[in-house]
Amino acid sequence: MTGKAIRCSVAAVVRREAGGPLLAVRRPLDDDSLPGIWGLPAVTLKEGELPEEGLRRLGVEKLNVTLEPRRLIGIKAADRHSYQLILMDIEAVVVEGTPAVRAATTDATRYIEQQWVEDLGIFAEAAANGSVCAQVLLEANSYEY
Repeated sequence: MTGKAIRCSVAAVVRREAGGPLLAVRRPLDDDSLPGIWGLPAVTLKEGELPEEGLRRLGVEKLNVTLEPRRLIGIKAADRHSYQLILMDIEAVVVEGTPAVRAATTDATRYIEQQWVEDLGIFAEAAANGSVCAQVLLEANSYEY
């Protein structure tokens, strides 16, 4: 056991419809860990919050939409300097609204751009630079990064 605090996070693999393109978001240029990098929208769970609840909160606060979780893509742990991260990717579909990162109401990371993509290659740079959510997605799809 590391003795470090544990943070649990959820990343959303957002699709307009099952099997369709997925949503990529770009982190702020002044981001501490992955400045300007394209990745998946994610949120740290609050104490007692279930992953599905966190995913729905992410939809409202960071994307301005209603999300419905569909399936677990994968889960992975990572040692960060001051804490242990446990992150899961959950596939979700938009059931109401249109994603709009600029309408975010979150006090956490506010993404600066978004795009619908079919090529998972957009997430390779994030995965190679330590983005656990991008790693989970790419590994689940046997994509080398």
